[in-house]
Amino acid sequence: MREVAFIKQNKQKWLNFEKAIFGKQLKNPDELASLYIQLVNDLSYAQTYYPKSKTILYLNNLTARAFQKIYKTKREDNNRFIHFWKTEVPLIVYEYRRYIFYSFIISFCFIAIGVLSAANDGAFVRLILGNAYVNETLENIESGDPVAIYKSGSNWGSFIGITLNNLYVGIQAFLYGVFAGLGTVYVMLHNFIMVGSFQYFFHQQGVLWESVRGIWIHGSMEIFAIVIEGAAGLILGASILFPKTFSRITSFKIGVKNGVKILISTFPFTIAAGFLEGYVTRYSNTMPNWLSVGIILTTLSFISFYYLVYPFMVNKKLKEFHATL
Repeated sequence: MREVAFIKQNKQKWLNFEKAIFGKQLKNPDELASLYIQLVNDLSYAQTYYPKSKTILYLNNLTARAFQKIYKTKREDNNRFIHFWKTEVPLIVYEYRRYIFYSFIISFCFIAIGVLSAANDGAFVRLILGNAYVNETLENIESGDPVAIYKSGSNWGSFIGITLNNLYVGIQAFLYGVFAGLGTVYVMLHNFIMVGSFQYFFHQQGVLWESVRGIWIHGSMEIFAIVIEGAAGLILGASILFPKTFSRITSFKIGVKNGVKILISTFPFTIAAGFLEGYVTRYSNTMPNWLSVGIILTTLSFISFYYLVYPFMVNKKLKEFHATL
């Protein structure tokens, strides 16, 4: 069968299925499962006979969303909260994994720019971090406590203030994606050039290790979360620029929906980072190296596993589910 005939024969069925998945009046789980099996069969047929066709992209996207919808409505998975973190977010992250990759590349590039700029221009660090911060940190280094600035204020006050600021940065990184992704890149540029110049400043003063063992207690999750939030913003921008088989407005709605879910998934990590900065980082100079390094590696491993490893595990389970149909 020619591809045109294949599309013409199944187009209405696919449109009806889209309405069942995205519409307000949802079909019951059994009916959805039946439609899902038909959709998987169509996808398999398209992969066999039209391997380079855009139809495969459309059907694969629809199949993934159908899988999420079916699992959301299954009785044994009636806890919406658990489903969101355990299945829904990982599948979305896997679907948009290339944007996570792009976000990491952009972040590393801006960090490198920050390092090189600070290394070649003595005034750059003051331009980025401000004279007050630099002067106070220099005084702290002379007194033997390079990260003493994180001891100012009360524990709970620092926790709340820092957390609210980091949540604001994350939301900003996502929302600015509406400007074709350029707004997100700007937010990332500002934050990651600051990270690069900030760390080079401590290296220049001969206290890089002291800064790493203190600052990255909270920074590992805080910075990683900004990378993921940047990816969510890039997804939003791409939904406008590259609608694929959807209309631009439909693509934008999907981009907003999925981007928001990824954004929300970073909030617990951002809050945890704020807690560590308010209650733990201030004691980094008194704790043994093994403890500070252990905290850094544990937090970094946890957030890395959730966004870089676990989505592949969930997707593998999805493929195994397909194989049983």
